[in-house]
Amino acid sequence: MSVTTPEFAPRLDAFLRTQLPTLAGSMRLQAIGGGQSNPTFFVDFDNRRMVLRKKPEGEVLPSAHAVDREYRVMRALAATGLPVPPTVLYHADDKVVGTPFYLMDRVEGRVFADNALPGMEPAQRRAIYLAMADTMARLHQVDWRAAGLADFGKEGQFFQRQLRRWTQQWALSKTRENPAIDELIAWLGAHMPDDDTTTIAHGDFKLNNLMFHPTEPRVVAVLDWELSTLGHPLADVAFNTVPWRTLPNEFGGIRGLDLAALGIPTEQDYLAHYHRVIGGGALPAPFHWAFAFMRWAVIFEGIAARAQRGNAVADNAAEVGALSIAMARRGLEAIPTPAFPV
Repeated sequence: MSVTTPEFAPRLDAFLRTQLPTLAGSMRLQAIGGGQSNPTFFVDFDNRRMVLRKKPEGEVLPSAHAVDREYRVMRALAATGLPVPPTVLYHADDKVVGTPFYLMDRVEGRVFADNALPGMEPAQRRAIYLAMADTMARLHQVDWRAAGLADFGKEGQFFQRQLRRWTQQWALSKTRENPAIDELIAWLGAHMPDDDTTTIAHGDFKLNNLMFHPTEPRVVAVLDWELSTLGHPLADVAFNTVPWRTLPNEFGGIRGLDLAALGIPTEQDYLAHYHRVIGGGALPAPFHWAFAFMRWAVIFEGIAARAQRGNAVADNAAEVGALSIAMARRGLEAIPTPAFPV
């Protein structure tokens, strides 16, 4: 946690007291470390505890850090029963904290930073993993039209649009050559699936973006909706299962761990549970995992680029950015060999 008070604190304090006149006591503002994207802060008063998320300062990639979309989707999903933090307000002007931001009420619970869930009993680990799959299935079952999100994205052609977007992101954030990313992008373009299934796609659905009940293996809030859109559910599912295919030193994967002893389901068992809850349908194919790893590789390149520009959120952004090479190689592992010629 940061102990430095941001320079915008007095402006934020004054603004919030005009918007939320019942606030009592002095404002306490504390930066939340660990994230790599939108700067996040605890905002506490004597009678209310909230969380602020803002767009980063400085130059950012087009369409990235869309805090307005985060706010909108959480506000819409609150009425569906999906566990999301209660939203408070969104402010588009940059005069208060330097960039657009939104506030949500703070949900009490546990966020697990380590996919191996150290210190738990095997049954607890299994229950937490299955709760994650349950929540992902619930998200993909939401009636997005009824939720008022029919214009939250385009229906169909999801992977085609996403491949264009991430190819552009790669070009804009490239800090060095990475032939594995180029090969992944080329292979994905040549193996596009003919499937226009459309759901709400979170875009970053992973264990540490979920908040669990303080004592129960139950998800009480899905966090970090920055990349959400109307999309294909298997993009979420493949992205969510990346830890089974990466080593612990590759952003906390669980590959190579004794999953049976830990109580963590195998990838196959985890996918089978999701499949039962969602009620059938397709499961990820090599394309979906290759796409997930390509995204991870480009995301890590973006972190490295922000580190070079000096507006990265986390202190270890440069180190994390180096993971793009490992993720791109894992993506190539997911591709049936030989990858080329097509």
